[in-house]
Amino acid sequence: MITHPKLQLTVDCADPERLAVFWAAALGCEVEPPPAPFTSWRAYWLDQGLPEEELGTGEGSDSVVDPRGVGPRIWFQQVPEPKTVKNRLHLDLGVSGGRGVPFATRKERVLAEVARLESAGASRLRVEESEESGSCFVVMRDPEGNEFCVH
Repeated sequence: MITHPKLQLTVDCADPERLAVFWAAALGCEVEPPPAPFTSWRAYWLDQGLPEEELGTGEGSDSVVDPRGVGPRIWFQQVPEPKTVKNRLHLDLGVSGGRGVPFATRKERVLAEVARLESAGASRLRVEESEESGSCFVVMRDPEGNEFCVH
């Protein structure tokens, strides 16, 4: 019998809490709460015997989960080295409604989402659009420079 593994995406970063808050807002997810009865992940991990020096800074709110339980958990893992090259894997956020929606409407939806994400801390790299081919997407960076697309 083949079992399917539970999927978790892991993103290396400098500031896990900052990225967890950004991506929770970007994806309509929530920052994962610590297990009861703990009030913070830091308190939970200390209780589990993890040494203080391994916890990094902050309260340890470093993951996001889909409140519907459908999407994967995303864990933001603190690493000492900065991002230096283009991502080999990136997220695509589909907000346009697809090719069955008129091009102008899709473009409007994409640009509205881009504006919302910019206000949450993302930055726009470039806009790719061609009414002729029906393509409209924006390449963006999260607050630590990880690329993603909005289409």
